Amino acid sequence: MFAPCLLAQPDDTVRLGQSVALTGPLGELGKAMSQGAQAGFAAANARGGVNGRRIELVVRDDGYDVKRSQENLRGFLADPGLFGLFGCMGTPMIEALLPLIRNTDVPCFAPLTGATSARPTDMRNVFNVRASYPEETERLVQHLATIGLKRIAVVHQNNSFGKEVAQAADAAIAKYGLRAVSTASVENSGANARDAAQRIAASEPEAVLIGLAGKPTIDFVKSMRSLRRGLPLYALSVMGSAATLNALGDDAYGIAVTQVVPLPSNSMVPVVRDFLAAWQASGVTLAPSHLALEGYINARVFIDALRRLGRDVKRSAFIESTWSVKRLDLGGFDVSFDKPGRNASRFIELTLIGRGGRFVR
Repeated sequence: MFAPCLLAQPDDTVRLGQSVALTGPLGELGKAMSQGAQAGFAAANARGGVNGRRIELVVRDDGYDVKRSQENLRGFLADPGLFGLFGCMGTPMIEALLPLIRNTDVPCFAPLTGATSARPTDMRNVFNVRASYPEETERLVQHLATIGLKRIAVVHQNNSFGKEVAQAADAAIAKYGLRAVSTASVENSGANARDAAQRIAASEPEAVLIGLAGKPTIDFVKSMRSLRRGLPLYALSVMGSAATLNALGDDAYGIAVTQVVPLPSNSMVPVVRDFLAAWQASGVTLAPSHLALEGYINARVFIDALRRLGRDVKRSAFIESTWSVKRLDLGGFDVSFDKPGRNASRFIELTLIGRGGRFVR
């Protein structure tokens, strides 16, 4: 196990480390989430910080590569001025991170993954905010049952994320009395997406649940649309990046997607209104997105937990402070930390992809 050095942070700053994909196939996702968080911290800093301390987010690109992520994280953990980790991205990266901080007091706050493997039940220093992939999956199946669709096909990525979605889908389909008519997996390269689409089309489902992200999503949806254009498609939140939607073009229209934060254009929701103001003030040129809003919300939750400490900022005290956060209402988004292994938010809503790749409720 890697031994982090003792904390020796500056008196006027709380420094956080974030290893995230800023380049590579998922670079757009990482940029949006990181910039949303930075907008949230910048807004707090502009108001004098948290109990007089500025929050500094130190961001390092890992290109969604486990080896690069490990190098970044070891550098962070060797830095005596770093308070903790924030918003690190990706299921395989978090799986590799957890052994490094097990039995330490280094906080790992709001990792960007919905995987159960990133929710250890025996690590009090890991704080998950977003709803899990199994919860998103069950919400989709529940919706299918509600509208009377019974013959369901499942396509999933051939990795730990996809297999978890497939298992959750099987359990939910059984729970709600539906029928799984076919299941297919797609490689990370998307090379066999056409074959998977043909297998699913042949089973004549009434809807397809999609547990894919990135290129496999694009290849599968395009193949499925060419075979059964009107077939209802349902996907998880990780599907809906702007790059994916742009690549799909008109083929994205009508796909239902779960989201773990509110619609980022809905300024009637107070936390969204606050986010849009912070986003504009930060000068970011990217369009507001669900992931940017998620990063902002995660920053707000961190700020609340930190504020409870007063001026005496210690890692162990922060961990206890965070577990004391109950029924925090950010304005249309509620957070309550319960116990290790549980996510603090249960927010999930269903959206549709409209014309021009815009999400609508």
